[in-house]
Amino acid sequence: MYRYAAFVLLLAFLGTAFQLSHGTEVNVKDKDNNLCLFANLTVNFSVSYEVADNKSATVVFELPGEVTTSGSTCDAKSSTLKLNFGEGHSWSVNFTISGEKYQADTITFSYNLSDATVFPSSTLNDTATVAVKPQLPDIGLDTCYSCKSKETIEADSVNQTLWNVLIQAFVSNNSTSENITSCDADVPTTPVPPTTTTTPAAPVTNSTIPVTNSTTPPPTTPPTPTLPAPTIGTYSIKPDENSTACLMANFGLRVGVMKEEMNFEPNGTIVSGSCGVNSSLLMLVSNAMSITLTFANDTTKFRLHALNITGKTSSGVAFSEVNANLSLWEAAVGSSYMCNKEQNYTITSQLTIYTFDLQVQPFGVKKGVFSTAEECFLDSDLSFLVPIAVGVALSFLIILVLISYLIGRRKSRTGYQSV
Repeated sequence: MYRYAAFVLLLAFLGTAFQLSHGTEVNVKDKDNNLCLFANLTVNFSVSYEVADNKSATVVFELPGEVTTSGSTCDAKSSTLKLNFGEGHSWSVNFTISGEKYQADTITFSYNLSDATVFPSSTLNDTATVAVKPQLPDIGLDTCYSCKSKETIEADSVNQTLWNVLIQAFVSNNSTSENITSCDADVPTTPVPPTTTTTPAAPVTNSTIPVTNSTTPPPTTPPTPTLPAPTIGTYSIKPDENSTACLMANFGLRVGVMKEEMNFEPNGTIVSGSCGVNSSLLMLVSNAMSITLTFANDTTKFRLHALNITGKTSSGVAFSEVNANLSLWEAAVGSSYMCNKEQNYTITSQLTIYTFDLQVQPFGVKKGVFSTAEECFLDSDLSFLVPIAVGVALSFLIILVLISYLIGRRKSRTGYQSV
């Protein structure tokens, strides 16, 4: 039994044409073959699109590492970085010079809805385009713009999240600059020291102030309340109203993000998704957060492949965390995966999830019921053998040390008597 688990993201790239990358780096050269524009960045796209029966689906994917720069330009006063990828998709940003600085004017993202690899079951076959204004500061000439923090740009049905960005437009001397302009999110804030005021000393009098032995206890910090176990939700996806479920999932979920923990509330949650041959999608939208899980199979086994969670913490801070490179909840196609014990999984540096009473089957559901379950290790009958094996090993080690001690002592005594 394989021990995996974690919560998933949106539908990710699933073909050889779209491989998840760890950043995209490009160099654009001018007509004289000199470097004029450099970029190294990671971009994540979340796109909602129409499917059958007036429903919508959402996919999440990253800008791949392999792109072309056809359409990129470098002029004296303006430059354009254009990255083309897949079957007719492109992402571009336009830069213009103003005085001694330059700025990013527009980010344009075009995506081809007829590409079934990225947009399965799409009812549209055209190419859609969104244009947004990025919130980048003015950048000095001969300076690189850097932003390691995540920035999400929302527009219509598309969210674009950028991070690990390093860009220099208008490169001079055929090499990038060592001067850096950092985004506000990367700049540490310096705490302001408290201001002190000097109060003139009060005049000394001969009056005697009685002293008491009362002690003021220090203020106590109330303990952080413990969350109750989350409510177990029951979710299913049907290909149409007259069919039985093609995807089923039961679980309770707790989300830990930005050092806060929240229980996911299934009551009132909107459930949507899709079932495919090689990938299936489950989307859950509550008042507090939206969760998208993407499952993939290789014809023999299925796994949780991607997870996307967006929402706001209890203190009102917005978050968006994605991992599209998971291998969790693995089981044979035609069976279900089960883990009743509480499990926790680190999805990103900011996101941890906890599952309770989990059972899921994204493929091969028959007659609307779960197939035979493959259990996680903690649920299996073999889990009790681990402490027993450890105890036996320790006992054996103690006996071995004792025997060695007795043999050594006997040899020492024999040597003494032979003198």
